[in-house]
Order: sequence, then structure tokens, then C-alpha cells
Amino acid sequence: MKPLALFAASASLALASCSSPAQALEKPVNAPVPKVIAKEGAGLKTAVFAGGCFWGVEGVFSHVKGVKSAVSGYHGGKATTAKYNTIISGMTNHAESVRITYDPYVVRYDELLRIFFSVVADPTLKNRQGPDIGAHYRTALVPQNAEQRRVASAYLKQMNASGKWRRPIVTKIEGYKKFYPAETYHQDFMRKNPRHGYIVRWDAPKVRALKAMYPSYYRATFLKDG
Repeated sequence: MKPLALFAASASLALASCSSPAQALEKPVNAPVPKVIAKEGAGLKTAVFAGGCFWGVEGVFSHVKGVKSAVSGYHGGKATTAKYNTIISGMTNHAESVRITYDPYVVRYDELLRIFFSVVADPTLKNRQGPDIGAHYRTALVPQNAEQRRVASAYLKQMNASGKWRRPIVTKIEGYKKFYPAETYHQDFMRKNPRHGYIVRWDAPKVRALKAMYPSYYRATFLKDG
């Protein structure tokens, strides 16, 4: 078992992560139905999304049918800086990200994009999401293959032309480098800490929005067998 002192230090860092000042809650957006459909074929696929604090990104995708796993982590920087107490400086090129594994026969990549921009991330905010500010909280799509890049590019253009957002879309497509899983205490944070102040104020509403807006995609619990 981890020594008590180390456990306490980890818990302290976890409680400090994604801390928020008093601000108004974000509102979900009914993102447009994708015009370009992902053609991904059989077999499990992976996708990486950066959308502010990874607690909420992971929490929402963990409730989407067809998602087999959701892992919080860091993408965009070097292995030596893929540590929470380093990336929060905003100087590492990393973004807090989530890598999901999903079954495209249950939920396609284009459908994941719509869910992401409807209830998870505001694509008009640069280097911030909700109360969290810094380059490590940027919103980005990280395609894992040419098909995901094709679909992501088309959807961002469609979003810009849709009129759903009053400000320009600033979300970028980033080339995949390497994904580094975050520290253990960040994994499944919403599930393990449902009464944490940040979760209650910022992330639980996103899961409720998923359930209300996309009931056919929503599942009450995260199940590895989908």
C-alpha cells in the first residue's frame, strides 16, 4: 500500500486540480448533426480529446454507450514534463486530455464529436474552459488516423458555418504525438469523488446534459463491456 504521507500528498494535489473561482455555469449547446459520417470499420478505435479539465471530459465519455475506457492524461509535450505539478505551469505544450477506446458500431467518431461540443467543451474559448485558464486547458482534437482527421476537419468547418455559437470557433486539430496517462488519483475522479466541489459545480451538470440531450447514447454507469 502507498505510505500515508504519499497518499495525503496525492489527495492534496487532486483537490487542488481544476480549482474554480465563483463563476456562472456553462450552458450546453445543441451542436449540429455531422454531415460527414465517419467510416471506421470494425474493431475498437481510440480517440484523444482535449477540453479543459480532464475530470469532466473523462466523466462524460465514461457515460457514453460504446465507450470501453476513458483515461485522463497529457498530450502535446515531452515525457519529462508529463506530470501534473509541471503541466499546470502552462509552459510544457501539454494539454489535459482524455484518451477513449470505443466501438464505432455503437458510437462513431462523428457522434463523439457532436457530444463533445454539445456538453463538454466550448469551442470558442482559447486556452481556457469554464473557470480554468492556461494553455494546458486548451480545446483540441487529436486524430489518430486519416479518417478521424477528415471527419474532425469537416465538422469544425460545419460548426463555424452553423451559427450555433456567437463567437468564432478556435478549437484546433493537433497532430498526435504521445499520450501520457495522468497520475492514478486523477483517473475516474468524478466517479470516486461525486461530492467534490468542482465536480458538483462544473462536471456533474455536463453528465446531466448528456442524459437529457442524448438519451440514446447515455448509460447510467460506466461498463467495460459497453
